[in-house]
Amino acid sequence: MQTSPILVTGASGKTGRRIVDTLTERGHAVRAGTRRAPIPFDWDDPKTWAPALDGVASAYVCYFPDLAFPGAVDKIGALAELARSLGTRRLVLLSGRGETHAVQCEDVVRDSGVDYTLVRCAWFAQNFSEGYLRDPVMGGAIALPAGDVREPIVDVDDIADVAVAALTEPRHGGELYEVTGPRLLHFSEAAAELSAVAGRPVRYEPITLAQFHAAMVPIGGAFIADVFTHVCKEALDGRNEWLGDGVQRALGRQPRDFSHFCRMAAASGAWRAAA
Repeated sequence: MQTSPILVTGASGKTGRRIVDTLTERGHAVRAGTRRAPIPFDWDDPKTWAPALDGVASAYVCYFPDLAFPGAVDKIGALAELARSLGTRRLVLLSGRGETHAVQCEDVVRDSGVDYTLVRCAWFAQNFSEGYLRDPVMGGAIALPAGDVREPIVDVDDIADVAVAALTEPRHGGELYEVTGPRLLHFSEAAAELSAVAGRPVRYEPITLAQFHAAMVPIGGAFIADVFTHVCKEALDGRNEWLGDGVQRALGRQPRDFSHFCRMAAASGAWRAAA
C-alpha cells in the first residue's frame, strides 16, 4: 500500500466524498482537496495547488463546477504541469461523455507527461437523489431537454470504485474508461422506476433547450444557464446512446443497475418529505 497521500479534489462532492471514504476505509492516506481543508485546495486560487499536491502519489481531478466552463481547459493544463513538476505519479480525471470541453481536458491530461486514467462518465443516477433533480422528483415532474433519447445512467458508487482502483493500482495507467450503467433508459422509464420507490408519482416532461435555459436563469443566472444548456445540447442529442464497458474493464464486474440505485436511495430516505 502506498504511504504517500492521495489528493482528492472535490472531496465534498458526489464522487469525491465516496472516494475519500473508500480510500480511508482501506487504510490509504488521503488529502481532502476542499477550500476548508487543513491544506486547502481551491480551483479559483492557484496558490493553493502546490501545497495540496506536494508529496502526493496520485490525485483525483474533479473540476468544479464543470469542465464545460470557460477556463477549465487552461486550469486543468496548469494543474497537470504543476503535478508533473512536483512528482505526482498519476492523475485520475473525472470527465463527461460527449462534451467537447471535457475531451479537450482529457487531451491536456493525456499530453501532460504524467501517468493518467480518464474516467468518462454517463449521467449520474444520484442527480435524482442528491443533486439538482431531487426537488423535481419530490414535486412529481422531471423536465429535461432530452426528447426521446435514452441514457445509460450510471451509479456514482461505480464511478467512485473505478476512481479508487485507478488511484491505487498501477494497471490502470493510460486507460480511458467509459463508465456507464448496464442498460439504456428513456427518461420516462427512469421516472417510472423512481415513482415505484419514491412514494409519489413522478413523470418525465420533455422540454426544449430554450425552455430549459429559461428555467435555469432564475436558479443560476444567464451565464450558468448558457453553460448547462450547452452541455445538455451536446450530451442529450443521442451521441451517448450506447453502453460503455469501463466498470467491467476496471473492476471485473457488471455496473449497478438503475433499479438498484432507486432501492438504495429510497431506503436511505432520499425522497422522504421533511417532518
